[in-house]
Amino acid sequence: MPTPGRGRVPARVRPVLAAVVSVLVVGVLASPGPARAADPPPRLDNPYVDARVYVNPEWAERAAAEPGGEAVAGQPTAVWLDRIARIEGEAGGMGLREHLDAALAQHADLIQLTLYDLPARDCGRRAPPGELSIEDSARYRAEFIDPIVEILAAPRYADLRIVTFVEPNSLPNLVVNTGSRYTATPACDEVQARGTYQQGIGYALARLGAIPNVYAYLDISHHAEVGWPEDSGPLTALLFQAATAAGSTVTNVHGFVANTANYSVLREEYFRADDVINGQPVYQSRWVDWNPFIDEVPYAQHLRELLAGAGFSPEAGVIVDTSRNGWGGPARPTGPVTASDVNTYVDGSRIDRRARVGNWCNQKGAGLGQRPAVEPEPGIDAYVWVKPPGESDGASGSPNTGQPYEPLCDPYYQPPRGSSYGTGAMPDAPPFGEWFPAHFRQLLANAWPPV
Repeated sequence: MPTPGRGRVPARVRPVLAAVVSVLVVGVLASPGPARAADPPPRLDNPYVDARVYVNPEWAERAAAEPGGEAVAGQPTAVWLDRIARIEGEAGGMGLREHLDAALAQHADLIQLTLYDLPARDCGRRAPPGELSIEDSARYRAEFIDPIVEILAAPRYADLRIVTFVEPNSLPNLVVNTGSRYTATPACDEVQARGTYQQGIGYALARLGAIPNVYAYLDISHHAEVGWPEDSGPLTALLFQAATAAGSTVTNVHGFVANTANYSVLREEYFRADDVINGQPVYQSRWVDWNPFIDEVPYAQHLRELLAGAGFSPEAGVIVDTSRNGWGGPARPTGPVTASDVNTYVDGSRIDRRARVGNWCNQKGAGLGQRPAVEPEPGIDAYVWVKPPGESDGASGSPNTGQPYEPLCDPYYQPPRGSSYGTGAMPDAPPFGEWFPAHFRQLLANAWPPV
């Protein structure tokens, strides 16, 4: 029974939730009662097939309160557990048990959770700030993972498919921000040397893997961070290390998740990486920068093959986050441009309108992407909204304000490389995870397909 005032569905959202028949929905729970210990639910190759997916009423309320937001307020989004206090509920918000109980009340088959609280998370980046230091591995296990597992293992939730997205952007950081790279940081080097992320993720996978109805998906970042061969190979090795650390095995990894909280398009429709303009290959353009991948689905399918070759199950599928990669609106191209310069050709033809392909914070011009869908491409389990649209990526404040500062969330910051492009971040953004109405309204206006 929810605590009074918490976990209730607001009046304005009730009609939205009552009418929800997500594109992922093709059934209801066969039995609301707990599964018998001797008769666990069958393990599914793809948990999204024939599943009614939980709609978070807290996100639905915020979305429905915005002009036009009711059109998408019934879409399922992941529940983010990004600090210990989220497990029991924080500042009047719903805790994990309340979300699970609400899923049962909706007769949902599946709920999506994002686990995001590793020690020295994001290599200690100040925004979004992690709560655990590099010395807090024991706390991560005892105060974060163990309580989550205890709740998820309760018999009343045994018929609920629980999809967990495990620690976004952790292992990719150890590829692109370590060693001799210009982006390397001492914090990332120390995390790598200690094996902090591999041990933490391995422990989480081992505990989650003991629950028959939990499906763990490991984060594989996106094409514009680790699409290059010199990155995807090391990432594959790190993923295998994590999956076999701290008592885990690769059997605890059901699949992988790409583009988490990012903006990379599923497919660029109007140019190819092997196009040649006036004798110059497109892969030499500033935007592509020698990356063999220019969009997300081919990257996800390729990395899936690499991971199968490294020892993961060849049946493991990929989830792609499409919550903010639509790039519709008046700036969306309708075809390739005619140009003799390769950079002009790429910049005029690309659907992804970011100033730089690596920009990730509250991007100007972005729109809602494909609505959640099951098995849209070979090897892809589902398109889902992992990042709840409208929740901020980080505060846009300036340095020396006393608040955590992330340069790539500052609209006026000029990166040392590619400084003429800027960050593409929207101004007046609140801290990470807080509701950002202006961004949600922009995402709605620029949705593709349109709302």
